Amino acid sequence: MTQPDLEQVFRQAGWPGFRARLFHLYFVLRRPMTLGVRGLIHDRTSDSVFLIRHTYVPGWQLPGGGVELGETMIEALARELSEEGNIALTAPPVLKSMHFNRRASRRDHVGLYLVEQFNQTAPKLPDREIAATGFFPLDRLPEATTPATLRRIAEIFDGAAASPYW
Repeated sequence: MTQPDLEQVFRQAGWPGFRARLFHLYFVLRRPMTLGVRGLIHDRTSDSVFLIRHTYVPGWQLPGGGVELGETMIEALARELSEEGNIALTAPPVLKSMHFNRRASRRDHVGLYLVEQFNQTAPKLPDREIAATGFFPLDRLPEATTPATLRRIAEIFDGAAASPYW
C-alpha cells in the first residue's frame, strides 16, 4: 500500500484554499517582511574568515544577501556565496542564529550560517558590487570590519551571547 502524499493531503483546495491565499496576500501587503542570509565562512586550517567589501556601503562584512521568492535560505546562501566570493558549499551549513536587522527596516531579518566545509573555485575579482574580498585571520581582522560582523564573530568564536539584533 502506498503512503499518501502528505503535502497533498494537507493542501487546501476550493474555497478554503482560495481564502487562505487571500489571507496570505493581505499579510504580504499589510505586513511584508524581508529575509536575508549571511555566511560566516571559517577556514579551520588558517583560522581565518572570509569577508567582503561592497562598492556601495562602507566596511568589511560577511557575505550574503536577500532570500528571493521561492528560494530556501540555504539556496540563497549558496547563491550569494557563489556570486560574492566564488565559494561553493561542500556540506550543509549550520544555522547559528536569527537576527532582527532594525537598521535596514522594521521588517528585515537575517539568518547567520556557519560554513566550515566549502571550496573557493577562484579568487573573487572586483566587480560592480564587490570591491574586495579576502580571508582574514581571526586575530587580525581589517580595521574597517563592521560592528555587526565583529558581534557575529564574537558570538560564534568567543562565546558571546547571541544578540536578537543584527
